Amino acid sequence: MTDFTDDDLKLSPEFAAQFGQPGFRPACQLYLISPPTIDEGFPDALAAALDAGKVAAFQLRLKGIDDHAIAALAEPLQKICVDREVAFIVNDSIGLAKRLGADGVHLGQGDGDARDARAQLGPKVQIGVTCHDSRHLAMEAGEAGADYVAFGAFYPTTTKDVTHFADPALLGWWTTVFELPCVAIGGITADNARPLVEAGADFIAVSSAVWQHPEGPAAGVRVFADALAPRG
Repeated sequence: MTDFTDDDLKLSPEFAAQFGQPGFRPACQLYLISPPTIDEGFPDALAAALDAGKVAAFQLRLKGIDDHAIAALAEPLQKICVDREVAFIVNDSIGLAKRLGADGVHLGQGDGDARDARAQLGPKVQIGVTCHDSRHLAMEAGEAGADYVAFGAFYPTTTKDVTHFADPALLGWWTTVFELPCVAIGGITADNARPLVEAGADFIAVSSAVWQHPEGPAAGVRVFADALAPRG
């Protein structure tokens, strides 16, 4: 049997269009990721951002510090999210998600298996998996019980080192074939988000576009309203 790579089976940009009108999917929503470091003023910034517009989820993604330090920083942020009915997601650590009673955990390819996360966290916790630009990884994540898959980066980003770039056609293929939600991530701004929404993204993950907005985080959230307007 021949083994095919994603490059061998490269998607046509018109893949989804050939199937006519897509089935109903909810409007694309904003998935907010924390900056890589935060200070004592960040809870106020988070509250302002969440109060400025609809945000589906907030992911706490802090690198270079241990889980004890992250847990201490998480407490006020988690309360802010709970008060506003925004899902509070922990990046990388199944153990920390369990310790905090988080709404979900997001796993990179080296951060554990979705099956293990489900066994430890239970049926109600949302589990997301980074799948880069790979259909194969996304299908594996779905089979393992993930609640959503994340594709990207779609654009250059300064938030993290990027070795995988995804094509918007991947979003159209996924949402045509599978019901499981997908997240688009990587270098997304209000100016370049619309093609990803139209391609089929269920969530747009953003970080610096909000936290580094020249008019502040609240303005950073507000400018996404048009970009995330319902498809069609």
